[in-house]
Amino acid sequence: MATKLHYKKANILKGALIYSAGDSVAAFLLDEFSVYRLLGMMLIGATFYAFEIPNYFDWIVRKSEHLRGIKATLAKTGLAMLYFNPLWIARHLLFINLFSGQFEDIGWNLLEIAVLSFLANILISFMANYIIQNRFKMKWRFLGSAIFSAIMAIYYALSETIFA
Repeated sequence: MATKLHYKKANILKGALIYSAGDSVAAFLLDEFSVYRLLGMMLIGATFYAFEIPNYFDWIVRKSEHLRGIKATLAKTGLAMLYFNPLWIARHLLFINLFSGQFEDIGWNLLEIAVLSFLANILISFMANYIIQNRFKMKWRFLGSAIFSAIMAIYYALSETIFA
């Protein structure tokens, strides 16, 4: 069975605006705001995130549709957590450094920071992903995830300072 992939204008706009807004807050807090970073994060939100996340959420629905009760709840939450893992966080930190022109800060240390960041917020992330995957209707999941990720983007950007 062929899977239809989604890449919608509404998600492109939401991704561009919401992800860059969260990152911009972090950039202002760290006194690192840059128009290049803003535009870069808008690009990432409108492309990678607007394409990957809604399609991954559709995949979660297909993978868990045969489950019921607590098994379905835990499967959907766990699969969402698998996506937003330390590699995803490290990639996000890589994008921040690329668009900030901080090429010297790009290295394996980003993965270490990402692991520590992931472990430090795992309970919050679990609860948020539980709510997004099990309480939001499918059409609202990307928006909910984008808002949560924008908040977490502030944390991820600050985590370079906290965990470095």
